[in-house]
Amino acid sequence: MKRYIMVFDAGTTSCRTILFDRSGCEVCAAQKEFTQYYPQPGWVEHDPSEIWSTQMGTALEAMLKADASAADIAAIGITNQRETTVVWERETGMPVCPAIVWQCRRTADRCDALKKDAACPPIREITGLLPDPYFSATKLAWILDHHENLRERAQAGEICFGTVDSWLLYKLTGGSVHRTDVSNASRTMLFNIHTLDWDDSLLRYFRIPREMMPQVCDSSCVFGASDPSLLGGVIPICGIAGDQQAALFGQLCFAPGSVKNTYGTGAFLLMNTGTQPVRSHKGLLTTVAWRIDGIPTYALEGSVFVAGAVVQWLRDEMGLLRTAEESEELALSVPDTNGAYFVPAFTGLGAPYWDAYARGTIVGLTRGVNRKHIVRAALEAIAYQTEKVLSAMREDACVNMSALKADGGASANRFLMQFQADILQMEVRCPKSVETTARGAAYLAGLGCGFFSSLQDLESLALPEDIFSPTMAQEDVQKTGHGEKRNCDYTPVQLLYAVPAFSLFVLSALCVCFGRCKEILLLITTANKNQCVVVKLGAAFYDLY
Repeated sequence: MKRYIMVFDAGTTSCRTILFDRSGCEVCAAQKEFTQYYPQPGWVEHDPSEIWSTQMGTALEAMLKADASAADIAAIGITNQRETTVVWERETGMPVCPAIVWQCRRTADRCDALKKDAACPPIREITGLLPDPYFSATKLAWILDHHENLRERAQAGEICFGTVDSWLLYKLTGGSVHRTDVSNASRTMLFNIHTLDWDDSLLRYFRIPREMMPQVCDSSCVFGASDPSLLGGVIPICGIAGDQQAALFGQLCFAPGSVKNTYGTGAFLLMNTGTQPVRSHKGLLTTVAWRIDGIPTYALEGSVFVAGAVVQWLRDEMGLLRTAEESEELALSVPDTNGAYFVPAFTGLGAPYWDAYARGTIVGLTRGVNRKHIVRAALEAIAYQTEKVLSAMREDACVNMSALKADGGASANRFLMQFQADILQMEVRCPKSVETTARGAAYLAGLGCGFFSSLQDLESLALPEDIFSPTMAQEDVQKTGHGEKRNCDYTPVQLLYAVPAFSLFVLSALCVCFGRCKEILLLITTANKNQCVVVKLGAAFYDLY
């Protein structure tokens, strides 16, 4: 009897392989990091061959740990970093160039030009996405533009494009299968989320040959089978989903209105909106969550660029923490932030603002503010950003949410989860097992091969949760929210203009360093509010002054 589902979890910095049993519990795991390349400022690349070898190494290690053979594994599921662009030769299976990672900003100017080009097809209406270098389309166009004769070879069927799932699937099947699933396809900015096919108008506009595009399949189906020489036998590949959609599925968010937030380096919120796409008017993205038996499920997505990363910044750059876990203790040691508010816009602001030029800001500083208040303000900022996105989702989808399902590393911070429940005025549910992304891929693969029978079968496997219920009174939430809005709706770019605009008397502007901080901060003291404002000097400051 088949005992396990094997999941390939190909992340941005590492590959993992996890084995799950029939109860949905992880049996064992193996993980290995791979190299990050930064050839120019703002550019990020990976070596596709290293991703493949790293993934295979963890697969063999996990099988060894579990004393499992190919005969014990019912199916393989794949979940992956989304949008990262891989191009390879169909015949040899060799990469043409380094993979361009989702974080890479090399095509930012091209995306700015798209917004002004009247000839550009209506990207938002077709794909549900906003023009941004985050997505695959301009990355792939850049590769075709910068490699001689590559476009002609692609037209001849010699070249393949895929996101990381497609690349792993191609290699795993010995080059016999070139496919992807709808969740990954919907993140390329080339996929029509209404027809559920590659969009010819966008392919023409970016001059991308259809011949190089993978076949788009359901998220749960038989994609192919592994080359028997790789894992010691033939194993079907029966589930694929991008990481955030896989986490939504792994959290059992099957009903419209159910929502999850992954509190990682950033925060990624997805809400199930059912079988019809919901057009956002609040700065969110419309995406395909999954498709099963030909029936699509859609989602609204909001990305917060900095969540857990603000705790890392407090620890590594400011020296205010010894460990990330200490942030919970410090935040609980004070009753509030003593009027301080934090906007951790280190890399701009994501949904619902989409301001690439915003920079981090701390406001409301007085002599009574200490490191405990700053740490608490940083954690509260994660919750405030989440609340902004959820409010936008609620308005776009016109639904009432009963609970937020949380996962990711920062969800282990009990202060953050309780504060999140308080300001949302609804339950926050955290599974005791953190492997929700890989579990989602396991569930999809299990459905695809019959290891699991139905969504109802999966719901019966719900794992134990920590539940955080609101304890703050509604009037206190409103007071807190008023302070946050008053202080934090300014980005630093706006703030630099706002000081003279509001005729605030600037008493001093000092370049200061805090602890081990490697960033130069501007300290502005305002007379009429008896407060000071700290603004991180970023590119926007130097552009202005």
